[in-house]
Amino acid sequence: MPRPRHQPLPLADGPAPERADAARNREVLLAAARQLMLSEGICAVSMDRVARLAGVGIGTVYRRFTDRCGLALALLGDSERQFQAAFLTGPPPLGPGAAPETRIRAFLHCYIDRLETDAELHAIAETSSPTGRYNNGAYRTARTHLSWLLTEAGAQDPAYHADALLTLLSAGLFQHHRHELHLSPERIKAGLDSLVTGLLSQGTPSPN
Repeated sequence: MPRPRHQPLPLADGPAPERADAARNREVLLAAARQLMLSEGICAVSMDRVARLAGVGIGTVYRRFTDRCGLALALLGDSERQFQAAFLTGPPPLGPGAAPETRIRAFLHCYIDRLETDAELHAIAETSSPTGRYNNGAYRTARTHLSWLLTEAGAQDPAYHADALLTLLSAGLFQHHRHELHLSPERIKAGLDSLVTGLLSQGTPSPN
């Protein structure tokens, strides 16, 4: 069934409401992490180096972000919220107004573009636990949205196939394709397009 228009989606994990000084401290830590990324690369972004650059104790960094995965998620927060706004309320073909199959392809292509820019950060964020990727708000939103689009497009088993397509968008697999197999983003997008075509050509009801 189509997703009710009033039903809220689980959005990207953002910072909880906090005092102004705590929010400033958080931004100082994130600014230090971004500075390390720009100057030395993602491998330089460790909890202790962020603490030293920000001039705080390492315990402060752990209290704010728990671990390096939490820090990576925080660094991805702004781009994730922009992505969500684009596919939930932005212009077509990514946002409402285009045919479901067109929106599915646009969603997958945009996800690839994001990985092309930030795959290393996504890879860190996905390593909190074997199932850590599937338990944050960003993934749940993407899964719910993609499942709804697949339902609208007549897919056989939209919930399962949403997870299957998102598995192909894991940062580790993307890095393997790009840097070890040397596949271009265009080839990866074309491969996803062919899979979507195959899924939607089945046209039979999903099993109970």
